Amino acid sequence: MAARFAVGDRVAVRRAFPLGHVRTPYYARGAVGDVERICGDFGNPEELAFGRRDRPRQTLYRVRFAQTALWPDYAGPAGDTIDIELYEHWLEPATE
Repeated sequence: MAARFAVGDRVAVRRAFPLGHVRTPYYARGAVGDVERICGDFGNPEELAFGRRDRPRQTLYRVRFAQTALWPDYAGPAGDTIDIELYEHWLEPATE
Protein backbone atom coordinates (compact mmCIF):
# COMPACT_ATOMS: atom_id res chain seq x y z
CA MET A 1 0.00 0.00 0.00
CA ALA A 2 1.41 3.40 -0.93
CA ALA A 3 1.54 5.88 1.94
CA ARG A 4 -0.76 8.88 1.45
CA PHE A 5 1.48 11.18 3.51
CA ALA A 6 5.23 11.73 3.54
CA VAL A 7 7.64 12.56 6.35
CA GLY A 8 7.30 16.27 7.10
CA ASP A 9 3.67 16.55 5.92
CA ARG A 10 1.36 18.56 8.16
CA VAL A 11 -1.68 16.45 9.09
CA ALA A 12 -4.80 16.79 11.20
CA VAL A 13 -6.35 14.00 13.24
CA ARG A 14 -9.98 13.43 12.29
CA ARG A 15 -12.62 14.45 14.83
CA ALA A 16 -14.45 11.15 14.89
CA PHE A 17 -16.00 9.29 17.78
CA PRO A 18 -16.85 5.77 16.56
CA LEU A 19 -18.13 3.11 18.90
CA GLY A 20 -15.94 0.18 19.76
CA HIS A 21 -12.20 -0.27 19.90
CA VAL A 22 -10.17 2.64 18.54
CA ARG A 23 -6.45 3.17 18.86
CA THR A 24 -6.51 6.95 18.41
CA PRO A 25 -6.37 8.87 21.69
CA TYR A 26 -9.41 11.03 22.36
CA TYR A 27 -7.21 14.03 23.28
CA ALA A 28 -5.49 13.96 19.86
CA ARG A 29 -8.65 14.21 17.76
CA GLY A 30 -8.71 17.52 15.91
CA ALA A 31 -5.04 18.27 16.65
CA VAL A 32 -2.52 19.18 13.95
CA GLY A 33 1.00 17.77 13.82
CA ASP A 34 3.80 16.70 11.47
CA VAL A 35 4.53 13.23 10.13
CA GLU A 36 7.78 12.24 11.80
CA ARG A 37 8.03 8.75 10.32
CA ILE A 38 6.19 6.12 8.29
CA CYS A 39 6.16 2.98 10.42
CA GLY A 40 4.83 0.57 7.76
CA ASP A 41 1.61 -1.20 6.87
CA PHE A 42 -0.24 -3.24 9.47
CA GLY A 43 -3.61 -4.77 10.13
CA ASN A 44 -6.04 -2.16 11.42
CA PRO A 45 -6.58 -2.89 15.14
CA GLU A 46 -10.08 -1.39 14.93
CA GLU A 47 -11.01 -4.22 12.53
CA LEU A 48 -8.85 -6.91 14.11
CA ALA A 49 -10.63 -6.39 17.45
CA PHE A 50 -13.77 -7.72 15.78
CA GLY A 51 -12.01 -10.65 14.10
CA ARG A 52 -12.05 -9.00 10.65
CA ARG A 53 -8.65 -10.12 9.43
CA ASP A 54 -9.50 -9.95 5.74
CA ARG A 55 -9.46 -6.14 5.57
CA PRO A 56 -6.72 -4.16 3.81
CA ARG A 57 -3.67 -3.21 5.82
CA GLN A 58 -3.32 0.42 6.92
CA THR A 59 -0.26 2.64 6.89
CA LEU A 60 0.84 3.60 10.39
CA TYR A 61 2.50 6.99 10.94
CA ARG A 62 4.34 8.52 13.85
CA VAL A 63 3.02 12.08 14.13
CA ARG A 64 4.74 14.72 16.24
CA PHE A 65 2.61 17.30 18.05
CA ALA A 66 3.56 20.36 20.06
CA GLN A 67 2.42 19.73 23.62
CA THR A 68 0.33 22.92 23.40
CA ALA A 69 -1.51 21.52 20.36
CA LEU A 70 -2.91 18.80 22.63
CA TRP A 71 -3.05 20.64 25.95
CA PRO A 72 -3.46 24.43 25.52
CA ASP A 73 -2.67 25.02 29.21
CA TYR A 74 0.62 23.12 29.02
CA ALA A 75 3.12 25.04 31.17
CA GLY A 76 6.34 23.26 30.19
CA PRO A 77 8.98 24.48 27.74
CA ALA A 78 7.54 25.80 24.47
CA GLY A 79 9.53 23.29 22.39
CA ASP A 80 8.16 20.18 24.12
CA THR A 81 6.56 17.63 21.80
CA ILE A 82 4.84 14.28 21.94
CA ASP A 83 4.80 11.57 19.26
CA ILE A 84 1.69 9.46 18.65
CA GLU A 85 1.39 6.55 16.23
CA LEU A 86 -1.77 6.93 14.14
CA TYR A 87 -3.27 4.94 11.30
CA GLU A 88 -3.82 6.62 7.96
CA HIS A 89 -7.62 6.53 8.05
CA TRP A 90 -7.46 8.85 11.08
CA LEU A 91 -5.41 11.50 9.26
CA GLU A 92 -6.23 14.19 6.73
CA PRO A 93 -4.18 17.02 5.24
CA ALA A 94 -3.98 19.97 7.62
CA THR A 95 -5.68 23.12 6.39
CA GLU A 96 -3.93 25.58 8.69
